[in-house]
This record gives sequence, C-alpha cells and structure tokens, in this order.
Amino acid sequence: MRAVGKDKIRVDAYGKVTGEAKYTADLEPKNILHGKVYHSTIGNGLVKSIDTSEAEKVPGVVKILTCFDVPDIQFPTAGHPWSVEKAHQDICDRKLLNQRVRIYGDDIACVIAENEVACDQALRLLKVEYEEYPVMTTVEEALAEGAQALHPDLRKDNVIVHSHMTMGEKDYTFEEGLKKAKEEYGEENIVTHEQVYDTPKISHCHIELPVSFAYVDVNDKITIVCSTQIPHIVRLYTAMALGVPAGRVRIIKPYIGGGFGNKQDVLYEPLNAYMSMQVGGRPVRLEISREETIYGTRTRHQITGHTKAVVTKDGQILSRKMEAFANNGGYASHGHAICANCGNVFKELYIDKIGTEVDCWTVYTNAPTAGAMRGYGIPQSVWITECLIDDLARKIGMDPLEIRLKNCIPAGFKDPHNGITFHSYGLKEAMLKGAELAKWKEKRAEYDKPQSGDKRRGIGMAIFCYKTGVHPIALETAAARMVLNQDGSCQLFMGATEIGQGADTVFTQMAAEASGIRYEEVYIGSTQDTDTSPFDTGAYASRQTYVSGMACKKVAEEFKDRILDYAEYMLNNAVQDFSKTVYVEEVSAAAKKIRELLSVSEETEISKDSLDLVDSQIVEKKSGNPLLPLAILADTAFYSLDKSVHIAAECTNHCKSNTFSSGVCYAEVEVDMPLGLVEILRIVEVHDSGIIINHDTARGQVHGGMAQSLGFGLSEDLLVDPKTGKVLNANLLDFKIPTAMDVPDLEVDFVELEDPTGPYGNKSLGEPPVIAAAPAVRNAILQATGVAMNVAPMTSQRLTDAFREAGLIKTISVD
Repeated sequence: MRAVGKDKIRVDAYGKVTGEAKYTADLEPKNILHGKVYHSTIGNGLVKSIDTSEAEKVPGVVKILTCFDVPDIQFPTAGHPWSVEKAHQDICDRKLLNQRVRIYGDDIACVIAENEVACDQALRLLKVEYEEYPVMTTVEEALAEGAQALHPDLRKDNVIVHSHMTMGEKDYTFEEGLKKAKEEYGEENIVTHEQVYDTPKISHCHIELPVSFAYVDVNDKITIVCSTQIPHIVRLYTAMALGVPAGRVRIIKPYIGGGFGNKQDVLYEPLNAYMSMQVGGRPVRLEISREETIYGTRTRHQITGHTKAVVTKDGQILSRKMEAFANNGGYASHGHAICANCGNVFKELYIDKIGTEVDCWTVYTNAPTAGAMRGYGIPQSVWITECLIDDLARKIGMDPLEIRLKNCIPAGFKDPHNGITFHSYGLKEAMLKGAELAKWKEKRAEYDKPQSGDKRRGIGMAIFCYKTGVHPIALETAAARMVLNQDGSCQLFMGATEIGQGADTVFTQMAAEASGIRYEEVYIGSTQDTDTSPFDTGAYASRQTYVSGMACKKVAEEFKDRILDYAEYMLNNAVQDFSKTVYVEEVSAAAKKIRELLSVSEETEISKDSLDLVDSQIVEKKSGNPLLPLAILADTAFYSLDKSVHIAAECTNHCKSNTFSSGVCYAEVEVDMPLGLVEILRIVEVHDSGIIINHDTARGQVHGGMAQSLGFGLSEDLLVDPKTGKVLNANLLDFKIPTAMDVPDLEVDFVELEDPTGPYGNKSLGEPPVIAAAPAVRNAILQATGVAMNVAPMTSQRLTDAFREAGLIKTISVD
C-alpha cells in the first residue's frame, strides 16, 4: 500500500489535540531555579558599572551575573551549517552578556533565584551606569559620514557586506543597459520607471516563547532542553560560547510550538547553560516574555529597494536595477545571507532581455537585531519585484498576467552564479490555473471600468520562485536511522526537527513507502537528542522533505535490504536451523511456497533478489504473493538461538542538488476608501512544489503562510523610537498579527510535476506560501483605486493618507 501522496493523519495529531504532547516547559524538574535577564535601557553605549548589592539582598536570590563575569568569548548565533573554511563562517560578534550595548534591550546581566518573584525584585534593584553614544536606528544614519562603527573590532564601518550582482549577456550596469535599449529599440518605443519600495521590520510571533532549562549532571555533561529548530547547531555554538568541548554539551529538543526562523538562531541556550554552571549544575529555567521576544531576539529584516527599469511598450522587460539596503540591527545573526537572497530572486524571477544589476548592502544599526524569518529575504524581494512589475504593466497599459507570462523565469533556467536549476517547471501552468480559478480575465475586465464611491474593487496577482535547501551556497547534510522492533514495527530516528510543519508525518510516509512497512507501524521520535539522534543541521530553507527526505528514503531502502538479507537466511535454513523455533511451520511453508512460485527444487538457494517487503509482509517479488509476516521475521531475528541479529540501519545524505519551486497568488479585494480598510473577497494560491507527499498537511502549510503574508501586507510593523532605539509596540495588542477573525477563506491548489532531484519528486513548500499574498493584495488595491502603495504594511492610516493625496477622499475638518 502506497504511503507517499496519501492524506495521512498527522502522527502528532492526537498528542497535540489532547495536550499529551510534551513541550520544554512540561519537562522541567521539580525545585528548578529561575533565571531572568536584565536588558539595557539605552540603545547605544557602554556599561560602565553594575551595582548588584541591593539586588543580592532579596530573599531567594542565588546568583547575579553581569557582563563583567562571563567569558570573554565572542561567538556566532546564526543557524547555518558550520564551515571548515574561515571565510564562510558566521560572524562572531556576541557574548553571553554584552558590556558594549548595541540595541535597546541588550542582554547585560541576569539573576538566578528560587522563584520568579525574587528574580523580578532583584532585577528592579540593579543599578547600571552607562556611557551613552548617539543612536542610529536607520541604514541612512549608520552609513552617514562619521557614523560610529558598532563593531570596530570586526568592521571599520557599519557595512556587514556589500555584494554586486549582474545577470545577462554581459555584466551591464543599468545605465549601460538603458543606453543599449535606446540604441536597439528607439527611445520612442521604451518606457522607464524608477521607484523606491519599502518593507517592514516584523516579529515572528510564534506561540511558544523561547524557553529552555539547563543542568550539569554527574559526569559533567551540560544538558540543555530547549525550544529550537537547530539542536545540533545549538550544541556546537554553546560549546564555543562556553569554551568547552562540543562532546560535553547535550541538546534535547522536545515538541516545539513554532519558530518561523527566530529559533533558527542560538538565542539564550548558551547563557542558560552558563547560569547552571555557576550554581553548581542545578537546573535553571530561562523563559523570556513576549515583550522580550519581540524586541530582544530576532526580527525580519526591513529592506528598502531602490529600483529602476526599462520596458518596451509591448511589454518586453529590457533591464532592471535594484539597490537593496537591509537594516540588520545591532548584531550580525545571519548576516548578509538574507539581503543577498533578496537580490538573487530580484534578478532571477524575471529574465531581462539586456540585463539586470543588483547591489545589496547589509548594515549594522541600533535597531532590533534581524535574522532568519520564514521566506529568508524573499517576501521582501517579491514585494519589491512584484510592485515594480505591476507598475510597469500599468504604465504601458498591459495586462499584469500577460507581462508576467512574457517575461517570467523560463523552464530549465539555471542560475549562472550558483548553478541552481529549474529542473521541473510549473510556473506558467500555475499562473494559468490560478487565473482560471480566480476568474482573472472576467474580474479584471469588470474592475477596469471606472469606479467611484466609498467602496471600490480590484484583483491583483504576484508570482514567486524559491529554491530548495542551501546547496551549493552551504553544506547540505542529513542522517536518519531505522531500528526493527520485536513485533515487526520499527523506530525511525531523524536529526531533522518537527517544528509544527508536519515533517514527522511526511518522514513517516517516506520511510513506509521505501521500506515496505505499514505507515501505522513506523514510529518516529519527535524529540531530538544530540547525544543519540542522527546529525541534521535543522529546520530551515524548506530543506527537510528534500534533503532530510533523501536521508529518510536512503535509510529505509538500506533497512529493507537488511531485512531481506535475514529473510533469505530464514528461508534457506527453514528446517535445520529453525527446528527449535515456534515458527518452524510458518518458515518451512514460506520456503516451500516461494520455491513453488519460482519453480525451483528444494536444493536451490533462495536469493533475496526474489523477495520484497510489502505492507509488512515478506512477499515473492514478481507475483506479490505473501510468504511471511514481518512480525515473525523480527521475533526470530531478536531471539533466534542460531542467528540473533538486531536489524538496524543508519545513513547519511550529503545533498549536492537543488531546484526551484514557484507559484502564484491572486487576490480580489474591496477597499473602503474613507476608512482605509481592505476586505479580501477572495484569495487563491497555486504552488508548483513537485509531487505533494501529503495534501492535507501541504494545504495547512500554505494556509499558514498566506495568513502571515497578509499580516506582512496589511498590519504588521515593529515601530522603533528613532531617538532611543526602543521598540514601541512590543506586545500582541499593539503589534497587529491577523487573527481568525481577520483571515479570509484561503483557496489552495497545486501543479504536481515530478522533480527529478527530489526523493519522491518533491521540492520546497515550507516557506513559499509566505511570499506572494502581500504584493497580490497591493496590486489589487492598485487596480481598485489607481493608487500604488509602495510601503508595507498598507495600514489604514497609510491608505487614507495616499487616497487623500491622490484626491480620492477629502479631509473632514472638525470645528
């Protein structure tokens, strides 16, 4: 029975629905100590001194640690695979506690106490003396002449990295491309456009807060139980931060309540471990609040794109340019990778006839630190790109679908810089399928007619592409293990982490498909323990069903082969070696049956090549006739007095391939002009993600991503005080994420084309759903109102300001 492609119920569904699934906070031992962090109250400066005397008098306080007490070791935090090449290693710019303050809310001290009340009281009694410096919360301020370098030991200025990329016949600059366009097409036949598009700084807002507890056991092993997407990377970076061997650190990851990339960083795990080490190894819990999570962990990068473009009047895009500036905040985290990713997709989502030029700058500022967030720079890139494309289409009077079909990334495209190839191509099919579902042609014609009144309607679209994993930019490696149980079921151990996305279910399906063991009899462990789990770099880059999926398939095939080895032995030794077992009749009958099926004599050796494992039965390969239940083989393998074999397999997959996913979103909206409110009347998303392993979990992934993209487009924006660097809306009341009341019905469909590089023809789906809804809504607003919104989110205030500026609504004066 096939498992791949079937809508199997999630393996963790029952535990999560009933509350039986154990998360980090559910596993804390009794009498655990509590830790809390003291955060700086300035945005840029130096801690001169911290007076702890009054805080130490609070009953229940066990230990207070300050930035002057921790090891003088700088370490990286980004959840990237470690590189043996120093030039490709992440930037070491953070300590357990920081004396040099670079963001408002920087970690400068911590309190360990018997209870949270004592922690809170002690924190309020700490007295800090600062040396304050001017605050720079914007890229412009940080790049200004004479701006203070935030990390002078690493950079002379605040530019983390600047990269320049071109794509086309030659390394044309935009100015050279424009000159060539005028010469070849005639100035009267081309149109130019120049615009700045801006994206917001956003918080991940995962439901489970960053939480961990740490202890040191009797053999000096430092154990951290934590909510993380990257347990094996946390282990390495914790060891680096503490200055201890990696083998001395153990990370346990239980069920996790969301991460979206924030937990693809090493957050407070090393500090938590150090706190335990300073109190004799006693268990210490460290859970930060929602407010601390929003201002003090990681955010999505605010990226501004300065764009230029030239297009022929019949819609041929000739040349484009983007200068992208990423506000990285006070620490490097993932560094330049996100802005570079933004630039890559700008240059490759459309193929310009002459050429494309991209410049990307990632800049240190005193704003909250930015890191990985679902989509990894592509939501920003596609916002910039798809706003630009609709503006070009409007300028030349062309249908937005037509201009995209004419210029989009083509089948078989191979990125000239990294070699990533569009191995299976469903982008145009997705566009056409989505257009039919959304009734694009009819709606577009209807809403193109002149509209007036308070409520106006429009339909818009946006496309996207997304790679699958990080090869060849970085290492892609994953391992998996399978172990046979006594009853014929098996354990599946993955280093890959389930973070709510349904990975465990898909891996179970893959393992069942490749091994021949029933889906219901494959038991996957959802907890990763770096002392016992196979190695995997973690949940990010939409890599797991592709990279870790290859490891899962590979180990299942190896596991099956070892089972068939033992089946061959059993069937060839049915009488003499199994006479003492309770299964002698079953094994003898199976041996006799296969010899009859193969038409061979009793003296002929039975080869495993004639056997298969299907639906937990040893069967004759050609006919599929059942011979022996796997349960009998397993029981025999464990307890045979003649040949006891504990059947298991472990395999590593070093992935050296990559491919593109793609898709489209169509959004139909109604805009309330005086109120600046946008109602989503209909939204349809079609994905080209190869063969879908489980349609139910896939739709769930897309639904969640679409909702997040709507928040990006309409409401989510971290507001930072430019004078202090303090986040002004670090709570879920003032930071507006969509709720169940805000999210419309979400329609999802797929174009299923087998990708030759995927383990089962599959490719990325985890992050692509978060990309296209925001610009699709923006472009629908453009058709409805004629107003091009260039800044996300398109809040009511911004919309009404823009409508007022365009003369579409009047200012009401109140006497």
